Amino acid sequence: MIILSPKYSFSVPIDAESITPDAFLGKSVGEVSSLPIWEGNRRRALGELFKIECDEGNEEAVTIRMIGDFAKVKRIGARMSCGLIVIEGSVGMRLGEGMRGGEITVKGDADSWVGMMMKGGRIEVSGNAGDYIGSSYRGSIKGMKDGAIVVRGNAGVEAGCFMNGGLIRVGGKAEQFVGMHMRGGTILIEGDAGERVGAEMVGGTVIVLGQVPSVLPGFIVDGVRTRARVGEERVNGPFYLFKGDVAESWNGSLYVSVDRNPHLKVYESKIA
Repeated sequence: MIILSPKYSFSVPIDAESITPDAFLGKSVGEVSSLPIWEGNRRRALGELFKIECDEGNEEAVTIRMIGDFAKVKRIGARMSCGLIVIEGSVGMRLGEGMRGGEITVKGDADSWVGMMMKGGRIEVSGNAGDYIGSSYRGSIKGMKDGAIVVRGNAGVEAGCFMNGGLIRVGGKAEQFVGMHMRGGTILIEGDAGERVGAEMVGGTVIVLGQVPSVLPGFIVDGVRTRARVGEERVNGPFYLFKGDVAESWNGSLYVSVDRNPHLKVYESKIA
């Protein structure tokens, strides 16, 4: 196990692309300390910014334990394929960007772009997460492809934008545009969701257990279902099942709790 803690409070963003189990595997503490990192526009060595300790052992996959405030540290776990990162505090933007495997656990809050363009592995955030969970870069349609992102608290806007596969699960509420441009995968919102759920989605499944302000006119109800499927799990309803967004296709599925949304004006109309 390798333990990192900040040597001082950061005043500018830190680009920590090199903090991954892949980059640490097989290296001594001295070699880890010399890995490159960016403090603002200045290139530094990892050991200049972080205190580094190591529990000796022959690990096939590295465990990185990070203790302290990492709110200004971004791109931790970028493209990692193995191992475990445990962050005991809050963390900055683009956590697990392009992640391919392994696991990241955050015992605090996470900033925006968690798991962007993720291809595998698992990220779990015990607190809240910012905007664009599992999304793509701006201008790209390559959002999350596989893996799982679990946020125990609340999430910001556009969770799963351009999502192509995998699972996003939010234990609290999510803001506007959940599943915008979604193409595949599953999003489960256990709390309330904001306006325009599923806007322009062409595939995949969004499930909302809480309230939604309204359902976009591009969705047509396809009946009521007693439960919805989240991987191997079955989530009990009843749910209105909507298909859409018809502005793009009929292939997206939106499940909305019947009991939590008595205000919705829903008309039974099967799709031809």
